[in-house]
Amino acid sequence: MILVFFFILSIYIISIGLLIYGFTKVKKYRKPNLKPKTSFTIIVPFRNEEENLPKLLNSFSVLNYPNELFEVILVDDSSKQKFQVSDFGFQVSIIDNIRISSSPKKDAISTAMQHAKFNWVITTDADCIVPENWLITFDNYIQENKVSMLAGAVSYKCENSFLDHFQQLDLTSLQGATIGSFGLKKAFMCNGANFAYTKSLFEKLNGFEGNNKIASGDDVFLLQKAAALFPNEVHYLKSEEAIVATKPTEDWKSLFYQRVRWAAKTSSYQSTFGKFLGLVVFFGNLTFVIGFVLFISGIFSWQFLGLYVFLKFAVDFILLYNTNQFLTKERIKYLILSSIFYPFFSSSVALYSLFGSYEWKDRRFGK
Repeated sequence: MILVFFFILSIYIISIGLLIYGFTKVKKYRKPNLKPKTSFTIIVPFRNEEENLPKLLNSFSVLNYPNELFEVILVDDSSKQKFQVSDFGFQVSIIDNIRISSSPKKDAISTAMQHAKFNWVITTDADCIVPENWLITFDNYIQENKVSMLAGAVSYKCENSFLDHFQQLDLTSLQGATIGSFGLKKAFMCNGANFAYTKSLFEKLNGFEGNNKIASGDDVFLLQKAAALFPNEVHYLKSEEAIVATKPTEDWKSLFYQRVRWAAKTSSYQSTFGKFLGLVVFFGNLTFVIGFVLFISGIFSWQFLGLYVFLKFAVDFILLYNTNQFLTKERIKYLILSSIFYPFFSSSVALYSLFGSYEWKDRRFGK
């Protein structure tokens, strides 16, 4: 049994090691301050976000970008209360979501595409805040590179609680895997809160056709389709000036359901590398949990468990540290406690996602 554990750990270490290498291959982008040329349609699907939307719109109002070069389309997905838009000095419109599939968010983006005036669209979420150089950084990269799809980074705005910093550590690992996969030319994951692509590419890919029965995945499925067909036109924008900040969930139940929603789409990945990595990470965490149980039962020695934990945490830490330096540059808080708890949480999420349902925006979705 020990040989099986170390075989799984070896594959895990090699896989995370490859992501670390890929992370270093994606170079940081520093904009050359070119004159802005790209026109953007910013799409924001929302449902019952009357508290968060004004903050997002305020962050749009202080963008270091000409107002005439971007528009905002808010897509209302059956909110209980109608949101009223104030005068922000840029063009903003609210439209109702037209539901045609099992995925509200994909429907919202598809609906907005029918109204978008500009070829470049960029999606974000209602509970986000964008930095002032967000659009100008995307614009400069687009001007300098032949690109049709561009993924950006997302980070949490944390309070000083274990729940918040646990989520930040989790998101940091996902962002590290995202950037690493781009560096390996195996892009399979991104975040729809900071994701840009052209309408023409969206149409070439037939939008979300083929995966619109899955509630989430408006970002990753589109990315994987594009990466398979037009790999040279799909890039990652590794720029600190384009990192979007979002809010962590407020309680453990919401966090669990959110991660279940994210995990539930893994089996439908088009990317073989994405599926393989998902399995490697799952078994890497599950063997930690099983090993801990066997140690408590007296079957495994503390020396074995200690070595296993050290090797796993060491390679994890390198990826987490490098990614955290890019995202926040702040010290990782609750690192040891989060690292011990994470395998239990992650394994529970993965197993539950295979058969369980989850709640999202006051709706219940099945597998």
